[in-house]
Parts: sequence; C-alpha cells; structure tokens
Amino acid sequence: RLVCFPYAGCGTAVFRGWDRILPPEVEVCAVELPGRGRRMRERPYRRLAALVEEVTWLLEPYLDRPFALFGHSMGALIAFETVRALRRTGAPMPVRLLVSGAGVPQNWRRRRALHGLSDAALVEALRDLEGTPSGVLASQELLDLLLPIVRADFELIETHVYGPELPLECPITAFGGVSDRFVGRASLESWREQTTGEFVLRMLPGGHFFLGRQGIFLPTLCASLLPMVAHAAASVAAAPCGPWGDPSASRATGPGDEERRCNWT
Repeated sequence: RLVCFPYAGCGTAVFRGWDRILPPEVEVCAVELPGRGRRMRERPYRRLAALVEEVTWLLEPYLDRPFALFGHSMGALIAFETVRALRRTGAPMPVRLLVSGAGVPQNWRRRRALHGLSDAALVEALRDLEGTPSGVLASQELLDLLLPIVRADFELIETHVYGPELPLECPITAFGGVSDRFVGRASLESWREQTTGEFVLRMLPGGHFFLGRQGIFLPTLCASLLPMVAHAAASVAAAPCGPWGDPSASRATGPGDEERRCNWT
C-alpha cells in the first residue's frame, strides 16, 4: 500500500489516476483530511499532533501488508510525524518514507506566518506559491470554501514544534523541484539526517508544485517503487509469521472500521 497525504489546501483529487500508472501491485490509499472532499462538513485540524493521532488510528487496520508513506509539502510533514507516532506504539514500520517538496522538519522555517493574514493577503500569498489555479483565486465563491481550509492547514504547519527523536530505520526518498523557490536542494539533502537507512534524493524539472507534472513525476515515483515492491514480496515470502505474514488473510475488523474505510479514497 502507498498511503498518500496531500499538500495544504488540497484534497485527495491530486492523487486521482495514480493507480493507472504506478505498479499494479501498489494499492494507492489517499487519506482524506477533514474539511475537504467527503469530509467537507468536518472542522479541519489546526494542530499537527491531533491530526497525527487520528491518522495513526486510521492506519491501524491497514498495516497488515507492506506499506510506504508519501506526502507532498504539508503532506510530507504529516507522513513523517505519522511514522514516528507508529514507531512509538510499536506498530509495523513502512518499507520507505517518500517526502516531496518539503524541507526537513528539524530545520524548517517559513519566512513569515501565513495563517494570520487577512483574506486578501492570504489570496496574494497563494498566488505567489503558484499552486492554486487562477480561476479559483478569481472566484469569491470558491475562495469562501478554500480559504478556511488553507488557513487551518497553514496554522497546523506553522504552530508545529519539532521534537528531536532517534532517526528512523526505514529508508527515505526525497523528491524536489529544481526550480522550487521555497525548498532548495540543501534542505532536501538534510532529510538524510532522519534515517539510519538508505537515503535517495531525486530532483525533477519544475517548481514547488512539480507534483502536477505527472508525465515526469509519476514515472520517477514508479521507478522508486519497483524495488520496494520486489523487496516487500520477498520479505512476506521469507517471514510468513511476521506482521505481513499472510497477505491472503482477511483483515481484522472491529468498532470504527467502517469510519476508517470512509476516510480513504
């Protein structure tokens, strides 16, 4: 399973169609965060710790087979803290953490806080980030839906305080845009400090939202996943009694399981 977390202000639509390009053995599981998509009526989180607590609960029944976590920008921070939370509970660890368009958490600093800006200033900040379609920024009706989500997401990021822990044992792959004005190569390289395992950096054409250039990004992601698929299959075959010991077994269900399922896309 490839568990995917979106960037600020975005929902699972950004991952639509990935399953048609990625290896057929990979099940794409995009996490629907509160305040968007099917969860539009829910209040978005403003603190990362509370969101990570929900995400780890959401993931619990889905750790019965090898999995990796992917996140872009804000999503990378969510994915990273989720892996650390899983480790603290003794849960199975991902075969790899894939972070995209995100500076390393221990050195992360935004030039200015965005979540407290006026609506007009926040719209200009989004225009500068170049990740929101101009048609959305020109529509007051769409902005009325988008700005509360973006504001909450920025607050979640900007109020998070990094807590030092031991590096992860799982490998990390970082993806970056060569023209990204916000996350440079040096910041991406620093993800190396967060793992005792393999670290790989892939730089791709484009700016901060190179993720949208699927014709370039997805083949690169696919190439990164293929060795993981082979390794995961070998691990399952070699350790039939381990945490991923019987991939054909039915996943256990219990209270809240239907709610967990509804938050996938």
